[in-house]
Amino acid sequence: MAQLKSAYLPDRGVVSVTGPDAQTFLQNIITNDMGLLATQRAIHAGLLSPQGKILFDFFVIRTDDGFLLDVARSQIPALVQRLSMYKLRSAVEIADCSAGFTITAIWGNGTDAIPGEGVIAFADPRLEALGFRLLLTLESDWVPAKIDCKPATHEDYDAHRIMLGLPEGGKDYVFGDAFPHEALFDQLGGVSFTKGCFIGQEVVSRMQHRGTARKRIVPVVADGYLPDPGSEIRAGTAAIGTLATSSGNRALALIRIDRAADAAARGEPLLAGNSTIKIDLPDWATFTISEPPEQA
Repeated sequence: MAQLKSAYLPDRGVVSVTGPDAQTFLQNIITNDMGLLATQRAIHAGLLSPQGKILFDFFVIRTDDGFLLDVARSQIPALVQRLSMYKLRSAVEIADCSAGFTITAIWGNGTDAIPGEGVIAFADPRLEALGFRLLLTLESDWVPAKIDCKPATHEDYDAHRIMLGLPEGGKDYVFGDAFPHEALFDQLGGVSFTKGCFIGQEVVSRMQHRGTARKRIVPVVADGYLPDPGSEIRAGTAAIGTLATSSGNRALALIRIDRAADAAARGEPLLAGNSTIKIDLPDWATFTISEPPEQA
């Protein structure tokens, strides 16, 4: 059995959203349904532009005092500013509290050993195989050692999520330039299609009901060396996508799946640099590459 691994994620920070109106405030603006937090510790969600593009993605964690957002550290100043702009007269307090927390990912066999009391820990709501995330404080930083975790690196964690096909904002897609469907929010429980309005909701709902998500982040496997992230993926001479993070000969890539389907129908290989790549869809994906999606 594989031992538990734990990796410190220094590129993640924490924003607190507290106050009597905190739940309603977040419910009205983020992609996911805050009501889910009645039965689970955390949800994954995004905050979109009015045009439906992802500006921020984060985990929302329920606490006794309100909610914590596990978010890319580099995005915190802009997120706090954006949330404050939407606050208006709501009884809500928003603060960067990253200095009080260390964010750690834990995965492997034995995650049931993670304490439930006195520790801010939650199963990654996107996919069970991703494991747990811990928001550790000075009072709880003993947890990884107590449950006998093998220290791992951020690169190890990236390799784990790449193997599973899980994208990360700011690495596999550009904030402000990708729709939730492209970043697989619809596949991984990051967007609710039943909760009602949120910022950008009309665009997201239209893509869902018309089946017009032409681009997707997908795992790919290469037969050789992979070029740097941001490199073009080609079908013949036509660019059909962009390479994202990689680990060994595996990577994630943002690809026009309709053009990949056309290339497959022609028997034309996909290329990244000088290497041939193949799309390796995870078993949890509900979309296929075999046929182009319907057009609007």
